[in-house]
Amino acid sequence: MELVHEIVEMEAELSVWRRNIHAHPELGFAENRTSDFVAEKLTEFGIQVHRGIGKTGLVGVLREGNETNSIGLRADMDALPIHEKNQFDHCSKSEGTMHACGHDGHTVMLLAAAKYLAETRNFQGQVNFIFQPAEEGLGGARAMIKDGLFEKFPCDRIYAMHNGPGLPVGKFSAVPGVRTAAGAFFDIDIKGKGGHGAFPHLAIDPIPIAAEVVSALQTLISRSTAPNESVVLSVTKIHAGDAYNVIPDSARLSGTIRTFSMEKMKELESHLNALSQGIASAHGASANLIFEVPFHPVVNDEPATNFAAGICNDLVGENNVYRTGDPGTGSEDFSFMTEQVPGCYLVIGNGEQSNALHNPNYDFNDEALVFGGSFFARVTESELAVDRVR
Repeated sequence: MELVHEIVEMEAELSVWRRNIHAHPELGFAENRTSDFVAEKLTEFGIQVHRGIGKTGLVGVLREGNETNSIGLRADMDALPIHEKNQFDHCSKSEGTMHACGHDGHTVMLLAAAKYLAETRNFQGQVNFIFQPAEEGLGGARAMIKDGLFEKFPCDRIYAMHNGPGLPVGKFSAVPGVRTAAGAFFDIDIKGKGGHGAFPHLAIDPIPIAAEVVSALQTLISRSTAPNESVVLSVTKIHAGDAYNVIPDSARLSGTIRTFSMEKMKELESHLNALSQGIASAHGASANLIFEVPFHPVVNDEPATNFAAGICNDLVGENNVYRTGDPGTGSEDFSFMTEQVPGCYLVIGNGEQSNALHNPNYDFNDEALVFGGSFFARVTESELAVDRVR
């Protein structure tokens, strides 16, 4: 087996679609134009379209024969609040918004497979093409699940892909077990007592308290986490005060935590709360923690992942498929789907010269489109093969 010939022949058309979406990026739960574009294409292919699943999310359904087996294929659609610095013709036409994570490419890879499968119908069962909104921390996967995604569109297994900058085009990574980290966002509001900058003894200054909290937070990693356990804690924002001569009455510090288990995440939340309240109290102030976990770890099901790796082997050869590797500290809300349905989250090469994700100079590599489209097509035909022994 090799790349799907019919999808390879679509390459120029797929590039046009991808660049169209790239030029018109939309943030989470506002992917109206993108959702319209996807729905129009699916309808054109003869695929039944169900909209409003998770607000701007949609599902295309293609059924062949009377078999009850089913598969889910997922792509994300949202962009990021980043000002694009690229100068090519298809750069963002929406000021301050760009496809800096490649979701435009993910969407088109799934559309490529949808077109091919609708034309060839070389399978028996049901394919659910899941186009998810708001992956970038806004809860798109949870919103689709809450709207009955898997009750309305049952899936025996589910597959998704993300592009990997630095990984050559034509290579895949399909590794079982934990693949991405749980991700939390936190805010710590420190309440002191405002006053004149010339008379600090009459105030309770929240700024040095915030600085002490930031310093102490590092001990949650260096002294409260085992050396062989990977945890990331980053304070990324501090806001306090508006004038040179005024001590503010409050300060807020914010950041993110990444862990590879929810147990560790819950432990760190408790430590973070106790530490911030303790330091604030020691200075006569108070602290309030706001803690949100929009991402759980993505855990690849071993049988599904081995199956996916086999498909990749057939497409590009086993020397181009990585079956082992450490998980990354990035996060992905496909995790909530794999908590409901056994699945596999693959990485597909975006090129060794690709800029990093979430970078204002990033662009999805159109050469990868036929590889991703071919995977989605072949995994469907293999999962839903009439003669497959289950």
